[in-house]
Amino acid sequence: MTKFVADNVHSEVEFSVKHMMVTKVKGSFNEYSVEIDTDSMEDFENATLTASANAATINTGVGDRDGHLQSEDFFDVEKYPTITFTSNNIQKSGDTYKVTGDLTIKDVTKEETIVMEYNGQGKDPMGGGTVHGFEGSFAINRGDYGLTWNASLETGGVLVSDEVKVNLELQFQEAE
Repeated sequence: MTKFVADNVHSEVEFSVKHMMVTKVKGSFNEYSVEIDTDSMEDFENATLTASANAATINTGVGDRDGHLQSEDFFDVEKYPTITFTSNNIQKSGDTYKVTGDLTIKDVTKEETIVMEYNGQGKDPMGGGTVHGFEGSFAINRGDYGLTWNASLETGGVLVSDEVKVNLELQFQEAE
């Protein structure tokens, strides 16, 4: 079994939500890890993907908003410091993989599917090893994970949408 790890310098874990029903607010996690354990990088169907993010490193570019997201109203990072995902099924169709697994946020675990596109491989000119690139996306209902804080708007609607879109740009290298 070979382990591949995401190179966080060349990877991103980002999310977006609708704000006031008219714009999107984007953010990311500054500390995360993503690993693939596989017998072969030629066929990821028999692989296991595991990921975790340090919820306290949420970053929307606005300190007050980040503090609110870290609070009991949302992630409650004091009590639930880590968000995790572990795959239990990977299906391949061409260069596309459907990665289904258990996502845990706070004390709730639900099955989610991430659609990942394999972007190919290349030789790293700096380190000499082979890197593999993927991009993926999925959406969750934040209320399913106990992230239910919101405020009603005078014009109708709510301050924060229920749907959270997650986008992944991941570059993997073989672990040493």
